[in-house]
Amino acid sequence: MTVLAGVLEALWRINAEWPDKPCTLAKLSKQAQRPMSALRRQLTMLEEAGLVTLALDEGGVTGTVQFTAGGRQMAAEIFA
Repeated sequence: MTVLAGVLEALWRINAEWPDKPCTLAKLSKQAQRPMSALRRQLTMLEEAGLVTLALDEGGVTGTVQFTAGGRQMAAEIFA
């Protein structure tokens, strides 16, 4: 859970800087200090929990992620 919280916190910080704009996986990987392979697995878990939406580009190598409404609300309660 701590690992997932770190990803959510990094996404929260990025979202605060660029609201209403999806975050690239590369940017989140750098901010969360996670290798892309681990980050993708963690984002899949967060997507299954309904906290984020993940959009992978063709080939599944790059993409974007953003909070769902419920994910944004939960992050605001935790990190704000």
